[in-house]
Amino acid sequence: MSKSIFYHAGCPVCISAEQDIVNLIGNSNVEIVHLGEDQSEIENAEKAGVQSVPALLTPNGNVLHINYGASIADVKG
Repeated sequence: MSKSIFYHAGCPVCISAEQDIVNLIGNSNVEIVHLGEDQSEIENAEKAGVQSVPALLTPNGNVLHINYGASIADVKG
């Protein structure tokens, strides 16, 4: 994996964190995945270790949980 992946669910906390992440590392260095709109990506997020959103998966496979918007269970509905 060469890019970071930013997972979020569209809540205000997530949107604010998304803007900060893009400003910090650049849009070309991060893939944005909105789990509320693309629920097929929830399984990939869980396999990577994402437990809540917003979260940033680094190219090294580390998951950085940022603030707290919602648990993955909440996103699944």
